Amino acid sequence: MCPLCLQSLEPLSAEYFCVDCRTPFLNPAPLDSDGRCRLCRLGLRQFDTVYSFGSYEGTLRELIHLLKYGKVRPLARPLGKLLASALPSDLVCDAVVPVPLHWRRRLERGFNQSELLAKAVARRYGQRPVNAVRRRRRTDAQTGLSNAERRTNVAGAFSVVRKDAVAGRRIILVDDVMTTGATAAACAGVLKRAGAQRVTLVTLARVDRRAGASSFRFASAAAGVS
Repeated sequence: MCPLCLQSLEPLSAEYFCVDCRTPFLNPAPLDSDGRCRLCRLGLRQFDTVYSFGSYEGTLRELIHLLKYGKVRPLARPLGKLLASALPSDLVCDAVVPVPLHWRRRLERGFNQSELLAKAVARRYGQRPVNAVRRRRRTDAQTGLSNAERRTNVAGAFSVVRKDAVAGRRIILVDDVMTTGATAAACAGVLKRAGAQRVTLVTLARVDRRAGASSFRFASAAAGVS
């Protein structure tokens, strides 16, 4: 990645965030007196908090596509560093777990981009990523689905295969892009049921829905965004 591309990437910023999922808002109206959004108040997120480096748009979106669909694997290292930079310096981590791909999709792509990105986070803690979660079935594309439909689509799609690496641990769950968080919530749910003490989600980018519904549909059109 050239220095100019790196310099053009800006961290996600907003005046109003949900204190739990850190979804950005234009105003404080969607937040309760504790600063939590509706989905977090209803307990639908499953993960405890979220950190994302930037918005899923512009150069960052193009670079993610080059990694995932162009299969430019060397991009994983600089992008992974950006992802890791979104985490607080004092965040404690016992295990770094990438969101898994179904084995057929991994075979088609040749790699799991979330696992490649997770290596940068794991290095920060002197660890290696732990493939503690597997995708039991290949789900339909999330494109065009509502929040509720996305949650239904991924319900029961994941299971924990390394309970010894999860029980009682503080987990950092790594994914490339967050749209509504349905996929990550499903992963976090099985981690919690396997005994994880805390699950922090970190993504390289997230869809910024403040830009309007048209931008949301455009960003969601990429396959695999969840």
